[in-house]
Amino acid sequence: MLKAVIFDDEYIVAEGLQLMVDWSRYGIELIGTAADGLSALQMVRELQPDIVMTDIRMPGLTGLQLIEEIAKEKPDTACIVFSGFNEFEYIRTALKLGVIDYLDKPITLEKIDEAIRRTIERIGHQQEHTQLKTQVAANKEALLEKATLDLLLQGAEALPVWRAAYGKTEAERVTGVTILAATGKPDQMEEHSSYRLVSFPYGKEWIMAVFHYKLPADELWEQLTVLSPQMQETVGSGQTYTNLAEAGASLKEANRALRYAVFLEEKGWTRFEPAEESLPKGLSEREEEIVFCMRTGNKEGLLRQLDEYKHWMEVERLSPELVEQEVMKLAYIGYQVAMEAGGDTRQNARTLVPHWELGEMSSRDRMFEWLREQMELLHNFMRADRQAARHNAVEKALAFIEKHYLESFTLQEVAEHVGMNATYLSLLFKEKVGTSYIKYVTKLRMEQAKVMLLRGMLVNDVSKRVGYYNYRHFTELFKKYTGVTPGQFREGHGAGKPHELVQEVGDHE
Repeated sequence: MLKAVIFDDEYIVAEGLQLMVDWSRYGIELIGTAADGLSALQMVRELQPDIVMTDIRMPGLTGLQLIEEIAKEKPDTACIVFSGFNEFEYIRTALKLGVIDYLDKPITLEKIDEAIRRTIERIGHQQEHTQLKTQVAANKEALLEKATLDLLLQGAEALPVWRAAYGKTEAERVTGVTILAATGKPDQMEEHSSYRLVSFPYGKEWIMAVFHYKLPADELWEQLTVLSPQMQETVGSGQTYTNLAEAGASLKEANRALRYAVFLEEKGWTRFEPAEESLPKGLSEREEEIVFCMRTGNKEGLLRQLDEYKHWMEVERLSPELVEQEVMKLAYIGYQVAMEAGGDTRQNARTLVPHWELGEMSSRDRMFEWLREQMELLHNFMRADRQAARHNAVEKALAFIEKHYLESFTLQEVAEHVGMNATYLSLLFKEKVGTSYIKYVTKLRMEQAKVMLLRGMLVNDVSKRVGYYNYRHFTELFKKYTGVTPGQFREGHGAGKPHELVQEVGDHE
């Protein structure tokens, strides 16, 4: 039901219209009247009517001044003006302001009936137009989301349809694409003039395709860096590709980064590091699952995935030559994963895969038995070597972090120092230390930041001294860690009291 108000300083007009018109038969509810312009404006703001009927001459604000304010604040409101002064200037001004009808006094029921019917028809057209625009916009967005998903899954084949859905002119501005995968919709992410976000749910995850208008993507990385401490979701990002047909590769990388971050119980943003991977590109989902189970020491999951892999080969009815090729590829992948541990694994793992045996086997079942044996051997070898590797590699990593934690460095740099794959190192680190690499380094830096703040150092200087060159990122991390901003912490504890702080830092260790 539509809502209407009547404004007139003549009591008889307002009261007469209220009583004599059967508003309900028009589908209208009369929700208020006022006798002056200021009260009328307040009523409009509070009650949000669909129809305003107002006299031109009223105390406080004139009817035309009132309509001008309504046009600024609620332009879809239908306004009807009536007046005993049939002056051309009034009429022209009213029409410029977009009034639907202008009625001369005295007002009759016939005039009101015609005006209301015209107003209802006008409102109906406006609503239909608004709904149509909303529906068209929603359909366009849905088509773009579908076209973007097809681009991720089909690559170059889906590019023409994606360009049409994105808008050919806008598509020409796109210089690259980065894919983010998240455990839920990251509501904090905002649009920026340098990129456009297209986001949608996909399975259990939320996908965000970032189409860049400018590279490098510094604005995107800065936003993710700042938002990461506040995020309740876990977000993984792939690499940025200038060829849109390679968007699917960025999706796989984002999913991989997300999966390991979830395993390590990390909230916020995790970036895929290409230097971490020594495995062949373009692994299938089955192969990715097998790699994940080996890295995380999940033997039960590994054997289950191998059984599914065998079932896939049977369904596909692969030739013996293709079976041999696929089995050898998977054994090689297992060998590469075993090599990630570094040290003696690189030498010993070679003896675990006597691939020359494979060519002498005549049946698919025997080839698969061989693969299963090799993967179990590799898994058991990794498990036996894991304890020593975990101790040596993590101790070496801890020493590096202790020495350099006030500098800006990445997990990849730590892994290179240790001589181990970065993904594998992060898993071992969590096993031995009981917390993730990121949380460990953050704790060291935040504790040192507290010391520096209480010595009276400026927040921006402290941020740089503890390895954060993005001031906002440091502030958000510090607040998440301590519950207050760096400035509030310093003011609350008082500067220049290093002795007191030493005790406090000790209490946190």
